[in-house]
Amino acid sequence: MPMVTTSDSVKVYAEAHGDGFPLLLSPGYCQTHENFRPQVEPFVAAGARVVLWDYRGHGKSESPEDPDAYFLEQVLDDMGRVLEWAAPGRPAVLGGLSFGGLASLHFAIAHPERVRALLLFDSGPGFKNREAQAGWEAQVGRIADRLEMIGFEGYVDGRASATAIGRRLDLPAAQAAGRAIQAQDPHGVARFGRRVVGPAPGVIDDLARIEVPALVLVGELDTAYARAGEVMAAKLPNATHVVIPDAGHVVNIEQAEAFNRAVIEYLLTLPAR
Repeated sequence: MPMVTTSDSVKVYAEAHGDGFPLLLSPGYCQTHENFRPQVEPFVAAGARVVLWDYRGHGKSESPEDPDAYFLEQVLDDMGRVLEWAAPGRPAVLGGLSFGGLASLHFAIAHPERVRALLLFDSGPGFKNREAQAGWEAQVGRIADRLEMIGFEGYVDGRASATAIGRRLDLPAAQAAGRAIQAQDPHGVARFGRRVVGPAPGVIDDLARIEVPALVLVGELDTAYARAGEVMAAKLPNATHVVIPDAGHVVNIEQAEAFNRAVIEYLLTLPAR
């Protein structure tokens, strides 16, 4: 099983497919690398070296017991080490769903020389308003509390299914993603939520200085992120905004064909590197 050793000796899971330009896909909170499985084959065929990975505490990665091992700067360093493992010295396209998009934005701000373009799926730039930020942290805290009490039992079959695996539970890709989510260590995911996802600072005021091309893609039915997508598309200097019809939050699974087509068409417009 391919593992990348981080700066604090935690082993995070990663896999790479293809030999083209590096494309790192980061999932949402509570999700795993398996959520992006439907994109591997078509993106490789489009010329990418597709890199999937699990955050610390998630999926097949190790889950440190020390809460202090979970903080945003460490996660960004983990991301950089996965990129260096998969494509040493090469600038990458960073794609992320939900929290994965916010993490990609933070990485692009911290390491602009390592980013060729951004793909932001049903994501947002975080919050400026303190009350909104506090409300978000409380929401993530409730998810963490639930995970610590009962784990992932019933998680992908209940209300969380729409943001975990999508609204179309019958799809094989959704079922595979659900099995991977349920197999996780709930305590590691909870620690990641409280220490990383909840307190992650917003980047709204930094968007104007992210000069790389950015695709802002949102599912038509994902009302929670529709406005965030509009804000990012307006503030990023080189953004393209796409809305996928009849899709919710997990747009890449719910409408995989339309999603893949839109992303590949966008990738073909990027300047050669």
